[in-house]
Amino acid sequence: MGTRRAPVNALVRAVRPRQWTKNVLVVAGPLAAGTLGQLQVAVAVAVAFVAFCLAASGVYLINDVIDRENDRAHPVKRARPIASGELSVRTALVVAVLLLAGSLLGVLALGYEDLAVVLGTYSLLQVAYCLWLKHEAVIDLVVVSSGFLLRALAGGVAAAVVLSPWFLLVAAFGSLFMVAGKRYSEVRLVGEGSAATRRTLEEYSASYLRFVWGIASAGAVVFYAMWAFALEREHPIWPQLSLVPFVVALLRYAVDIDKGAAGEPESVVLGDRILQLLGVVWFVLFTIGLVSG
Repeated sequence: MGTRRAPVNALVRAVRPRQWTKNVLVVAGPLAAGTLGQLQVAVAVAVAFVAFCLAASGVYLINDVIDRENDRAHPVKRARPIASGELSVRTALVVAVLLLAGSLLGVLALGYEDLAVVLGTYSLLQVAYCLWLKHEAVIDLVVVSSGFLLRALAGGVAAAVVLSPWFLLVAAFGSLFMVAGKRYSEVRLVGEGSAATRRTLEEYSASYLRFVWGIASAGAVVFYAMWAFALEREHPIWPQLSLVPFVVALLRYAVDIDKGAAGEPESVVLGDRILQLLGVVWFVLFTIGLVSG
């Protein structure tokens, strides 16, 4: 019985359900527009969330198949099911194709053509990243960041919400902040100039990545502030107050980056109670601002 269950358990771990928390970003657009409470919008956002979970898991499987040799040299990634041999390459690739095709066809079948375009763009970019773009310095940061941005865009597209350019800029710079922080943590873990686990790490120094996530965090804060204060005539002070927990949360997350502990952003968020509390405070202030406007 245990032997039969082993491949299933390995497959569940390989599709990385913990990383599905990233797909909550599909909520951001409709939430910022104040339309998330509408049933039709909520259903569209749920469809986008499930579709991105399936597509992302398919990409993770392809990535782990391609990277299995390098992962075996990594102190943490060597325990991944494909690198460790618990899950066969053939099974992983078959499931990956089913997940990617299923997510896109399911969205089309439900009539969300515009969402299918965003989802298809995400899938193509991420597969290209796995096959080639991950080896190009700077380009790899941009492509991974685009994955977060496309998630945020998908929610708005699925719900037919016009997204604010300030929202898109905050999403773009916030994504770059997290990705640069992730690379910085990897450099801290394996050492500067090491390409044993990722070729582009040989191109990155800790100081360069500090520069990138410093610029990205500053951009996210500035654009969020511009959005919040642009609402001053339409809303009471709540959007401006929401800037406080937003900035403090970025600073809190930067502590984990600086320690080299942000290699898995979802683990940082799920394991930091203070960060979660700041997120709740931000959400409450943000929601009050929308309701009172």
